[in-house]
Amino acid sequence: MDVNKLESFILERIKKTRIPSLSIAIVKNNEIVYMRGFGFRDIDKGLPATPNTIYGIGSITKSFTALAILKLVEQGKLDLHDPIDKYVPLDIRPFNEPIRVHHLLTHSSGIPALAYAEAFIRGSLGLDKIWLPLVTPEDIISFMRDVEEWVEAKPGNKFFYLNEGYVLLGYIVSKVSGMKYEDFVRKYILCPLEMNRTYFYSTEVERDSDVATPYIIDKDGKHIPSKFPYGITADGGLLSNTVDMSKYIIMYLNRGEYKDRVIIGKEYIELMERKYIEVPWKLFGDEGYGYGLMVTEKFLGRKLVQHSGSVLVYTAYMGYLPSDKIGVIVLANASGYPLSTIGIYALTLALGRDPEKELEFLRKEHIIESLEGVYETYKGTHRYIVKRQGDFLVLHYKNRYLESTTILVPEEINEDYARFFTLYNGRKMWAEFYRRDGKTILIFERYKLVKRADITS
Repeated sequence: MDVNKLESFILERIKKTRIPSLSIAIVKNNEIVYMRGFGFRDIDKGLPATPNTIYGIGSITKSFTALAILKLVEQGKLDLHDPIDKYVPLDIRPFNEPIRVHHLLTHSSGIPALAYAEAFIRGSLGLDKIWLPLVTPEDIISFMRDVEEWVEAKPGNKFFYLNEGYVLLGYIVSKVSGMKYEDFVRKYILCPLEMNRTYFYSTEVERDSDVATPYIIDKDGKHIPSKFPYGITADGGLLSNTVDMSKYIIMYLNRGEYKDRVIIGKEYIELMERKYIEVPWKLFGDEGYGYGLMVTEKFLGRKLVQHSGSVLVYTAYMGYLPSDKIGVIVLANASGYPLSTIGIYALTLALGRDPEKELEFLRKEHIIESLEGVYETYKGTHRYIVKRQGDFLVLHYKNRYLESTTILVPEEINEDYARFFTLYNGRKMWAEFYRRDGKTILIFERYKLVKRADITS
């Protein structure tokens, strides 16, 4: 694997998006073959990140919850087709159909996202006036009392990512096992995997000496120290590190085994990795959701199993290739660049392939970035600033009194020609970029503009 290429890519991305720190580990054939921390786990104290640095893993926690449910199935205490009202005191029957455990696992209950987690996180971090103090699964159950009027589809028919559904799954784990959800996960998953520095509670984290300070990056790029939004855990409350998470990945690659221990039967891992329902976002074209995991079978001709996580002040990505016994975990202490791109980049390199040539989405990203800059018309009579904003370009104009911003949506992206569109007074209008004689040219509305400088100049 070309480690230098990976490290250059990571450093470029965290520099551009101002991520304070990032830790990564790559697993191959039951061993960590690469691990490293980049940047500051604490900026004010000048402390470096390490592979052992603790971060929140966000929604990767959902795979732990799914694994806990399947452990109960293996123990004969639960059936995946049980209606949830057998365990949860909620009377919800979308279009007179019962919601089953399977539907919660696959985000196919028919209930659109209720945004409890978004409101809870923003409120607890002081980012929003909304205050939604839901601290227990019982609070979520009360919050969902009137949810039947919110349903949009029969169970099993449509994907709606539902954090609340995984909270209910954690509640079911507690009710069926007779143990707290957190205790069940620790006993049957964390302890057998020797994940001794993976935590649910603030008291555990406070005793650890290698924890990344969570940061908010404001609109001016300033790093504002924040806090982890402790509360309900089953949908996104775990904190861990790349070394512990590598053990977790190894268990999946070994079909439920770790060292000489069977965490769960092989057939249950395979159940987790099936595509049960199509998801609305696609990078490779065939993505579907399993049990707490996303699955595509079109990653360089292989099956890629993955999940991302975010609680705004921590972000995470886990991905692995069962056929090659390769996996990656990436953790960071802010939102910014998508860690899934870094993880997929690392997996591509681990296969001995060139991400710059083989990942179409990365090629397009590079082209869009290269179009950023200051553009001027004939003899500098008119000027636009073009800047990337996520998957779009923004065309910005400003004078002493007026300011306007136009969003450009990509339609065709090639090395020498790229076409974007926007809407103006209800009409579709094109913005076309050409490369000619060493220059980048923009044709927009009535104007021809030439790129004269990068944004930083």
